[in-house]
Amino acid sequence: MSRLPHLSLLALFACASLPALAEEPRYNQVSLRSEVSQEVSHDRMHVTLYTESQDSDPARLAQNVSETLNAAIRQARQAKGVTVSQGSRSSYPVYEEKSQKIRAWRERAELRLESADFPALSQLTGELLKTLSMGGMSFSVSDALRKRHEDELLREAVQSFGARARLTSEALGGTGYRLVNLNLHSNGFPQPVYRAPAKMMMEAASDSIAPQVEAGTTRISIQADGTIEVTMP
Repeated sequence: MSRLPHLSLLALFACASLPALAEEPRYNQVSLRSEVSQEVSHDRMHVTLYTESQDSDPARLAQNVSETLNAAIRQARQAKGVTVSQGSRSSYPVYEEKSQKIRAWRERAELRLESADFPALSQLTGELLKTLSMGGMSFSVSDALRKRHEDELLREAVQSFGARARLTSEALGGTGYRLVNLNLHSNGFPQPVYRAPAKMMMEAASDSIAPQVEAGTTRISIQADGTIEVTMP
């Protein structure tokens, strides 16, 4: 009698058991999370100014708006360390209340300024407010400064995760732990927007004094979450 069919059956049974052995559940695994954060001062200042006008002649209106905006751009470009760019520009008809006929056109154009030199940009803003209007002022953290702080926090987050892992192992009566996986995440919270009163800026410009501004801070954080396997005696 041949033993080949019997051996083939045993081999087939062994192969069928391999997935079950590979999927055997692991014990003593714990999920942990650690987070470190830091308040970082804003190092970039953003200002949006605009000119807005109305005229019955749309061509004349566009020309007047362009002249006002171009003059402001030329003045802004003379300031050192200030990035100048044009923002949005739009126009729309103004209708009669009863007849709904177009009686005029209204147009608005924006000028955007950005700088790391807060006093210089504040002074320039005050001067430009003689011909433009304030659209808004905000502050942010530059990419270079954010990266530097995130790199520092990343090391702290990993060290904090390791300390928590050792504490967990000791609390469970283990002799150590093995890192199963670790994920790192960064999180920059929304930055506050500060709208400066136009009157304050214009008064400062007339006195040739750069208005003081409070740039504020942004909280930058790094989260470390992962799984460890506690080694039991």
